[in-house]
Amino acid sequence: MLPAMIPILSLHVGPAAELAPGVLSAIGKHPVDRKLRLGPEGFTGDEQADRRHHGGPEKAVHHYDAGHYPTWRAELGDLPALQAGGFGENLSTLGLSEGDVAVGDVFRLGSALIEVSQARQPCWKLNLRFGRKDMARLVQQTGRSGWYYRVLEPGEVAPGDALALVERRAPDWTLTRLHRLLYIDRLDRAALAEMAALPPLAPGWRQLAARRLDSNRVEDWQRRLNG
Repeated sequence: MLPAMIPILSLHVGPAAELAPGVLSAIGKHPVDRKLRLGPEGFTGDEQADRRHHGGPEKAVHHYDAGHYPTWRAELGDLPALQAGGFGENLSTLGLSEGDVAVGDVFRLGSALIEVSQARQPCWKLNLRFGRKDMARLVQQTGRSGWYYRVLEPGEVAPGDALALVERRAPDWTLTRLHRLLYIDRLDRAALAEMAALPPLAPGWRQLAARRLDSNRVEDWQRRLNG
C-alpha cells in the first residue's frame, strides 16, 4: 500500500556541465538548503542539456528511491556517483519505489501539486556518469530507473517537505508493471492497448505502445543505451 506521507530526504538541482569531452549533461545535481519555486518546466535553478530527450512538462521533476543506492553499491562497488543525486534526481526519498508508485499518482509537495507521468528510460549518458559502459543497460534490466512528474499546480518546495498522497488515478499501472511490459513481455497486445489508452501516461509513452501495436515490433534500444 502506498504510504500517505513520504518525507523528502534531499532536494537536488544543477546546471548543465561537461560530462565528458564534448558531452553536456545536467545529471550532476547538488543538494540545496533553501526553498525553490517549482513550475511547469521544473525547479528554479535546474537545467537540462538535451531538451529533446530531457526536461519539459512531462519530465519536470525526477524522483529516485534512495534505497536503491545500497543495492547498487553491493553489486557494483562503491562508485563515487552512487549517492543521493547520482542519477540526476531532484527528489530523494526512502520507502517509495517503482513497485509502489503508479502512473497518475498525485501528490502535494510543499505548495505544489505533482502527478506521476512516466518512468525513466535510461540513456547512454549514465554510462559516462558511472564509468561503466553497461550502466544504462543495467538500469533498464533491474527496473531501478526512477520516475518523472508533471506539475499540476506550481508552488514552492523546501528541503524537509513531504510528499502527501492526494489521488491515485491508475493504481494498477505501477512503474514495475510498465517496466515489465516495455522490456520483458514486450508484445503483450492486450496490455499495450491498455497502455496506449492510459490517460495519465505521458503522450510519448502512449505513442510508443501504439507503434508497437501497429508494427508488432519492438523499437531498437541500442542507440539510447550505447550512444
